[in-house]
Amino acid sequence: MFHKVGPDETGGKLITVWIDDQPIAAEENEPLAAVLLRVEPYTSRMTPLSGAPRAPYCMMGVCFECLVEIDGMASSRGCMAQAREGMNIQRQVRRPDPLTEYGQ
Repeated sequence: MFHKVGPDETGGKLITVWIDDQPIAAEENEPLAAVLLRVEPYTSRMTPLSGAPRAPYCMMGVCFECLVEIDGMASSRGCMAQAREGMNIQRQVRRPDPLTEYGQ
């Protein structure tokens, strides 16, 4: 769907993040939502009620369509998180339990 300009053109450092247990190349400090838009199935989550796939939309933290699990923290906004070496990102396929999955 989307294509990243190479690090030789942007001067960025390539790192590896893990999306759904698969290693993915990303640029250090790149928004995670931008990385998700390059990796099939190009979605970030499924809606809790209908199970419809959702993808990053506004890229500025307003719409909440980019919610993912980042390093075990559910419902994190992917557009507001920057890629760093070794991050573990999981697409959300169910509604998180607020008592156990929000760092409480």
